[in-house]
Amino acid sequence: MHAPYDRSATRERGGATDVAGVVVLGACAVWSLISATGREARPEGVLLAVFAVAAGYAFGRICGTLLPVAAASAVSLAAFGLAMASPEGVPGAGAGDPLQPGHTGAAAALLVLAAGAASCGACAARPPVLRLALRGLALAVACTALWLGSVAGFAAATGVLLCSLAAARMHRRTAPLGALALVTGLLVATSWGVAEDALPDGLTVSLEGQLTQNRVALWHDAVDLAEDDPLRGVGPNRFGLLSPTAQQVAGSDGKPHSASLQQAAEQGVVGVVLLGAAFGWMLYGLWRSPRSTPVVLSAGAALTALAALASLGNALSFAPVTVGAGLLAGLATARVAGGDPAETGDDPAPAAVRAR
Repeated sequence: MHAPYDRSATRERGGATDVAGVVVLGACAVWSLISATGREARPEGVLLAVFAVAAGYAFGRICGTLLPVAAASAVSLAAFGLAMASPEGVPGAGAGDPLQPGHTGAAAALLVLAAGAASCGACAARPPVLRLALRGLALAVACTALWLGSVAGFAAATGVLLCSLAAARMHRRTAPLGALALVTGLLVATSWGVAEDALPDGLTVSLEGQLTQNRVALWHDAVDLAEDDPLRGVGPNRFGLLSPTAQQVAGSDGKPHSASLQQAAEQGVVGVVLLGAAFGWMLYGLWRSPRSTPVVLSAGAALTALAALASLGNALSFAPVTVGAGLLAGLATARVAGGDPAETGDDPAPAAVRAR
């Protein structure tokens, strides 16, 4: 016989997560203004990204509480449709518009979010037919990424689907979430190793062949700019003005194509710490979530795949991607009225108990 579910304890844990989110996102917004002080910088992009994550998270929590499966399905279809809305999968891009570097990463990020939302919906759904349909939607999203020519998007979306299938048999979340955090850290460390020429020569040459010399040169510029002012950086949205490589490339979008390196160059070490804190807050919220462990791990896999794409591109520069990340995190941490549908099956123990 299982112990009764302590809803007051759940509310306290959820309150702590929300407070942590307010502190982290508020600090991101305030620091962007501090790093822009006294310079011709434009922190509006950072402020918009912070607002997008916060708004998406709040909306996801509301919708996830009322209609967990329907909301996840709607988010998946919306992200899928948005990725297909233009020839290059970027909202607002026309057929005759030149493809900016990093736009394919934005399309891949939207497809990853679509696969993650569909997987969360499948884990929460009770009817087997609905579960199968949502799994099929996630598979279709992954195949679409390959059809669009995004190998990274296909690999990331497929990885999310496979992780979700494996998570369906898991009852503990601490170790898997820790592994996802470790994978993210290794990817970020690898990008920094390439940028600072700290990796073995053979590995560096191999990675440069995959990343392209232009992107590696942008990363080198980001490290150089970060060294000029390690604390505050050069100011938000100033990388394109100060990077020699970005100025020499026709049609450059002025981004270093790495979220962590962009933060280091434009907002210094504090910006990098705050970016990591924002990702850590999402994982912490998933760890404390009252939702079932399969739902939590599916969302965690999608957010980790998004972090991987952001470490190699500028996917987080697009508002639909940041809104989608907030939505997915909100859906996976919502307190479902009457309990998570997936919790009422063979294992009725609450997720908060199984997470220990």
